[in-house]
Amino acid sequence: MGKEDMTMTRRMAIRMGLAAVALTCVAAAAQAWGFSHENTVKFSRPVALPGVVLEAGTYSFDVVSPTALDVVVVRSANRDKLYYMGFTRTVSRPRHMSAQTPVAFGEAAANEAPPIAAWYEIGNSTGHEFIYR
Repeated sequence: MGKEDMTMTRRMAIRMGLAAVALTCVAAAAQAWGFSHENTVKFSRPVALPGVVLEAGTYSFDVVSPTALDVVVVRSANRDKLYYMGFTRTVSRPRHMSAQTPVAFGEAAANEAPPIAAWYEIGNSTGHEFIYR
C-alpha cells in the first residue's frame, strides 16, 4: 500500500470514528433530555408477540434507542426481564383510535392469545407494527 493509500485509509478511519462518537452523543443526549418512548401496558389476559406469549400482567414497551426506532423491546414492568426484541414497521395510528390506546390486536382462535398487531406510543400519531412470519 502506498503512502497516499495509507493516508486515505487513516482519514476514513478517523471520519468513521468521529461519526460513531457523534451518534453516541446524540443518543445519550436524547435520553438525557427525556426523549423517552417507553410505555407501561397492562394486560388482563395473555397476549402474543412474534414467538412469545405474554401472560396477563404489566409490561414495558420501548424502542432500543432514539436512533433505532424500528426495533422494539418488551420487558417486565421493572425492566429486569426481556421478553421480546424485534424489528417493526412504522405505521400511522388509525383515525378512530384514541391517542391514549397503546395497542391494536389482530385476530386469533378462541383458545389462543390474541396477537398484538401494533404498539402505539401514548399520544403519538405513529406506531410500531409487529412482523409475524
